[in-house]
Amino acid sequence: MLLGDGDTGYHIRAGEYILKTFSVPRYDIFSYLSPALPWTAHEWLSEIVMALIHRVSGLGGVVVFFAGIIAAVYYLLFKIIRSYNGNILVSILIILLVILSSQIHWLARPHIFSLLIIVAWYYLLDLYEYSDRNYLYLLPPIMLLWVNLHGGFIIGIILNGIYLIGNIAKFVTAAGDEKEIYMKKMRVLGLITIGCFLATFINPYGYHILLFPFRLTSNRFIMDNIIEFLSPNFHEPLFFKYLLLLMITVFAISKKSLNIIELMLTVLFTYMALYSVRYIPLFAMIVGIILVKQTEHIVGQSQTKFMSFIKKRAERIGSVDTAAKGYLWPIAGILAVLLLLLNGNVVHRFDEETMPVAAVEFLQEEHLPGNMFNNDGFGDYIIYTAWPEYKVFFDGRSDMYGAEHIKEYYKITRIERGWEEALKKHDINWIIYNDKSTLSQFLLQRDDWKLIYADKVANIFMKNTSENQEWIEKYKNIRPDDK
Repeated sequence: MLLGDGDTGYHIRAGEYILKTFSVPRYDIFSYLSPALPWTAHEWLSEIVMALIHRVSGLGGVVVFFAGIIAAVYYLLFKIIRSYNGNILVSILIILLVILSSQIHWLARPHIFSLLIIVAWYYLLDLYEYSDRNYLYLLPPIMLLWVNLHGGFIIGIILNGIYLIGNIAKFVTAAGDEKEIYMKKMRVLGLITIGCFLATFINPYGYHILLFPFRLTSNRFIMDNIIEFLSPNFHEPLFFKYLLLLMITVFAISKKSLNIIELMLTVLFTYMALYSVRYIPLFAMIVGIILVKQTEHIVGQSQTKFMSFIKKRAERIGSVDTAAKGYLWPIAGILAVLLLLLNGNVVHRFDEETMPVAAVEFLQEEHLPGNMFNNDGFGDYIIYTAWPEYKVFFDGRSDMYGAEHIKEYYKITRIERGWEEALKKHDINWIIYNDKSTLSQFLLQRDDWKLIYADKVANIFMKNTSENQEWIEKYKNIRPDDK
């Protein structure tokens, strides 16, 4: 599941390039487009980590590493939830919904680092706001790391801003000694936010890194056409919708009002999750903790027989959970996985049912000349397995390619007016594309393109020119249903 898309592959190769050249790329190195496109490799530090792990233990190591981070994220989140809610059954219900909602975006990619940092970041802000425990001095050094790991660092600045605005609002409405309390919190949060903001400038791209998230999210064409940025489809069996319904229900029946900070967090992250499936894990984590606080109040106030039964059962289970403090089994489990991984017993690879594994093996044998046309998922895999011999037309870095190039890509894949001119513009000599796609079926009917390879996943077509007759004649008997 963590290799559900091919982006993992290009991140590994980017990390290897950085390690080899001791430089962070500022221009595209994976496509043949000329002149080379400017590329903000904002995840460069994550890519170095991925490349180093891959060097030692291959794709299996990368998958196990990110699985470990995901486990750590939800382990820490459960510990935080338990600290806010004494009822372990309620805590388990909420964390399960959070986990099931979040897995929609579990991939072996740099954004997983952001999930881990956001949990810690949110908790440190909460500790300061509600428990007067000040560990905020940790945030600027964490931001220094975060800004070089993943573009999600902007969420840290946003969270700081929400807590700061919340305390300003509380200061304005407070009276007496409370004003002094909120004034102090405003000063501390303001200084920490400035420190975090300054830390974001310490990266290979300077202040340009701050503009990157806004350029991406403000590009309407990308946000409206790239799958992971689309809104959730409620016709699909998403657990997110059940978490959303639970949130609405709890807020409706709870007699405890949300404070200004909780209200802003809920509104913002609900909006983000409804806007794009990419943000559902963030919504689940942030709103999950707020839900725990609300349900703690509901359960505590309820005196029904059923609720009394639930409380007693939860107390018994909670006492067992509290007693089970040993770390022997988790440590033993981690060591066992690492041992199996290093011995080659844990192996992960890209799915041959969705990635052009056999087709790329064919390419590596035949060394096809000229420029290719490919879809983005295939492009990521080709970068991982066949770069630098083969350079791609398109891959998962949609933010780098920009709207105009993506429009050309769709013009060709959808066979829109001008598709042939787009192929000529980029001097496309061969095409590797999905087996059952409209483009493949259309090219099968053409004489100017000849099928030279076919399997269950991918077809490869060559332009019918005199220079390509060697391959066209060699594979003239290939049929679309050949496996």
